[in-house]
Amino acid sequence: MFFKDKIIWITGASSGAGEALVYALNKEQCRLIVSARRVEELERVRKNCSYKPEEIFVLPLDLENHNELPSKAQNVLEKFGKIDMLINNGGISQRSLAKNTLVAVDKRLMDINYFGAVVLTKAVLPSMIQHKSGHIVVMSSLTGKFGAPYRTAYSASKHALHGFFDSLRAEIYSENIKITIICSGYIKTKIALNALTNNGLVYNTVDPDIEKGMKPAFFAQKVLNAIKNGQEELVLGGKEKWGVTLKRFVPKLFSKIIRRQMHGL
Repeated sequence: MFFKDKIIWITGASSGAGEALVYALNKEQCRLIVSARRVEELERVRKNCSYKPEEIFVLPLDLENHNELPSKAQNVLEKFGKIDMLINNGGISQRSLAKNTLVAVDKRLMDINYFGAVVLTKAVLPSMIQHKSGHIVVMSSLTGKFGAPYRTAYSASKHALHGFFDSLRAEIYSENIKITIICSGYIKTKIALNALTNNGLVYNTVDPDIEKGMKPAFFAQKVLNAIKNGQEELVLGGKEKWGVTLKRFVPKLFSKIIRRQMHGL
């Protein structure tokens, strides 16, 4: 088994795609570290696991609090000795027009989605380099490949992840450390309910497209397959994934299609 006994740290593990990844990896008999802000939800996820739930390490953290992340990484390293895989899954979405959105909200999205992943990765990277092995998985989005209305800062944060981790992949190739970037479309989670609006309040509204999206368990299995196959990037979703091809080869048509989303909220 590819994942068996690997030490894998997952952020954003308390719900949605992250929760599904925990269950999928637990079935593979990994040694898991699960992180998110809400410790009670992490405990719920841990107890739902069937393989040695008592050995899953619950480590609450806030990706927005960059100062605490190095010490959290040190806690993991002291307990496990190394980290075989870091899955940067934690993040938050957005539903607001750029012209109405406070800059503080733009910054918060970047702090959580981009800098949170970067700071945590830099905290575990020295250990991976020392052991000459490791795998970093980054949850981007199709909006990391193309922009969409109401998601300007969210899309910017995902584009930034591609720039950083594509560059990092080239830098650490000789250290035997792999990087996989996941670009997914709609997943049936609560991401829209928790998305930030123009003033920083939560959207708290069901998104019909997300409700029709792929099931988290299906998504998790696709991610595990991509990791096992050593893929550098995985693009998945429904018809929305074709936006990547359209933007590349017929950009004017893509622009016309994406503008139609202006009427979707």
